[in-house]
Amino acid sequence: MLMLGPGLLLAATGVGGGDLATGSFVGGLLGTTVLWAVLVGALLKFVVTEGLARWQLATGDTLIEGAFARLGPAIVWLFLPYLLLWSFFVGSAQMSACGVALHAMFPVFDDARSGKIAFGIVSGLVGLALVWYGGYRLFENVMRVCIGLMFTTVIVTAVLLWPGTAQVLEGLLVPRIPDGGGEGVAWTVALIGGVGGTLTVLCYGYWLREEGMTRAEDLPACRLDLASGYLMTAAFGVAMVIVGSNVVVEGSGAELLVRLSDRLEELLGAWGKWLFLVGTLGAVFSSLLGVWQSVPYLFADCWNLIREGGDTNRVRAVDTTARPYRLYLCAIALLPIVGLFSSFREIQKIYTVTGALFFPVLALALLIFNGRASWVGAQFRNRPITVLALAAVLGFFSWMGFVT
Repeated sequence: MLMLGPGLLLAATGVGGGDLATGSFVGGLLGTTVLWAVLVGALLKFVVTEGLARWQLATGDTLIEGAFARLGPAIVWLFLPYLLLWSFFVGSAQMSACGVALHAMFPVFDDARSGKIAFGIVSGLVGLALVWYGGYRLFENVMRVCIGLMFTTVIVTAVLLWPGTAQVLEGLLVPRIPDGGGEGVAWTVALIGGVGGTLTVLCYGYWLREEGMTRAEDLPACRLDLASGYLMTAAFGVAMVIVGSNVVVEGSGAELLVRLSDRLEELLGAWGKWLFLVGTLGAVFSSLLGVWQSVPYLFADCWNLIREGGDTNRVRAVDTTARPYRLYLCAIALLPIVGLFSSFREIQKIYTVTGALFFPVLALALLIFNGRASWVGAQFRNRPITVLALAAVLGFFSWMGFVT
């Protein structure tokens, strides 16, 4: 059961329209020589999320609760404005991606922009209803259906366009960066940073609580769960690069995926186009649904801490039927509709930048919090290899946020 647990939910939430477009574009520009970058990106995200799980299982607190207790309420008041800003842009990006994918499948509007807006709003409202009325278990089951669709269809598409096992293995095992018209380094960095989620990694701890994974003894199972989730993320990213390396198209954002599907129709027939579009819809809607269900946990946790004055002993697990969670659920599903009237590319860019800025802070926090045996115990303290990996995350994402 755990192999289909929170790690898989995290992986599905972290793969959205922007990640699909980036993978396919980089594949078209640089080919399969940068497949290794997907593995590096998945490994960096694994290191961070494993640190979050280790902290929570060792202390019983989420990272937000731990920061509040040890650094004071100011940390939450600093985090909340960032959460609100990020939520708006990620909400707009998720609805926009769903709108574009649905319009490509059902072009009932003469204007693609109108289709994106209408279908985007519908997608957001459907996600709101599923989370509001279905709770965690329905969310989990719907996500599994989406995961099955996106994983199977995109992997099958990649296999149909397989460039050769030797070429794929070389791209995975031999790190090289082609020139790519002078943009090889920039797009390789974007590929590494785009693998998996950003702020949503914080939500893994709340899903662990939903699954009853709360004891220190659960850490090995959590590591296996995360490894399976990020292995799926890496496989999906590799598949998108392979598809892009075989089908070169022009475009940006989610529109690139539509043009890619049209090109696949020329190569594989109508069934090839629909195979890919179904997988794309599964990917973008699972990402939207994951954000809708998970991000309100963060706000509700902050709300509870402020209300209880930081006494984590009095802060209960987040109640998804309580007002703080549901108010934020409505806010993230409704307020970002305004962003649908803007360019998907601009919304996606701002969302990517704000997400990249968060990871250095998270890596630094884990270096400090998990580096003290008095806080987590000697058994769960960072090992030297973990310190090096977190330092790499801190350096990479700090540089990425600076140059983006």
